[in-house]
Amino acid sequence: MSEAIANQTERIETLRHVIEHLHQGHDPEQVRDELRTVVRQTDAQEIIAMEQQLIDGGMAVDEIRSMCDMHSQLTREILVQRIDRAPLAPGHPAETFASENMALRGAIAATRKVAPALTTSTDFAPALLRLRQELHYLMDVDKHYKRKEQVLFPVLERYGITGPSRVMWAKDDEVRQFLADAATKLADCATPQQATEALPALERALAAVEEMIAKEENILFPLAIEKLTAEEWAEIFESSSIFGWCLIEPGRGYKPAASPKPKTNINPLSILLETGHTTVEQLKAILSTLPLDFTFVDADGRVAFYNDGPLRAFARSKAIIGRKVQYCHPVNSIGLVDRILADFRSGARDVAEFHVHIKQMYLHIRFFAVRDASKKYLGALEMVQDIAPIQRIQGERRLLDEELAVAHA
Repeated sequence: MSEAIANQTERIETLRHVIEHLHQGHDPEQVRDELRTVVRQTDAQEIIAMEQQLIDGGMAVDEIRSMCDMHSQLTREILVQRIDRAPLAPGHPAETFASENMALRGAIAATRKVAPALTTSTDFAPALLRLRQELHYLMDVDKHYKRKEQVLFPVLERYGITGPSRVMWAKDDEVRQFLADAATKLADCATPQQATEALPALERALAAVEEMIAKEENILFPLAIEKLTAEEWAEIFESSSIFGWCLIEPGRGYKPAASPKPKTNINPLSILLETGHTTVEQLKAILSTLPLDFTFVDADGRVAFYNDGPLRAFARSKAIIGRKVQYCHPVNSIGLVDRILADFRSGARDVAEFHVHIKQMYLHIRFFAVRDASKKYLGALEMVQDIAPIQRIQGERRLLDEELAVAHA
């Protein structure tokens, strides 16, 4: 590919060294010249491999995130696509991502077109309304990012490609924050002067969305198209709709492969479920870890199962297994239990809930009808949770707060 470095491994290593110069503070133009001279050409796989090497070598993800826009801009001139590919069918997940990016470009252009009118008093009010509307459209990008993060990245990780899910996800969050900041500033605008002060935040958000589009189209999506199988794209297709679509509806020409099966290492003793798998040992541990009590009563009204959790509100013993649930309650409650179960069986309702104070606990008691996919009644689930500690929660505690607490411990 390159007359200077013909070996791909050497080219990736050289690319990494050159980008490290950028992190060390070298002049970006000097780094750009070095890339042109030494590397000359690279592709999406090599860019991803280079960032993966930086991560594996101990470079902090935050440092890579802070510089990855510069990486993208510097490598864009030497980036090539190796293979001419046939067009993807409308509705193929990669084609849908690309169509969404096209719609996002249109929304960005519309936003930039109306933004100058904010600085004039005669056009201020309609321009502000239009800008807020366009920014609202752009914030639909969250659906695009969630599908990428929650559906595409996990499949790429099966190939050992973890860099995008660590670096690009962090950049997605940065874009989300820029859009939110711009929306807040525009919401507070009441005069052309205030709008003028809000425009830099708006432009920062627009530029961030554009830069992510470039990263996806030049690096992420070409890599995914080359790596993933038809079955894996079908798996992505099946999982995508729960996150929704950004600004467009997918096309209808794509025919996904039949019965996609995720390629995961599954214990042969696992219980296979629609949303994953677990061994009996793992399931017992999970149910015993949950901070709530629950009891399952089968369709005949007999106790079939209860968990033995750490915060039990009501005492249970194995002697109740197979017992009619009515006999597990005080006599004056039997009529109520009968009525709830009758309503569940008939379909009159699916939930019954109560909340009572007992000693220091404030118990939230809920009964749920359990039905199969065809709505056939299978039984009832009773869940009991002490919500007193939850009610005492104030403010926010985020994942990043936990990281900071550990770092300063």
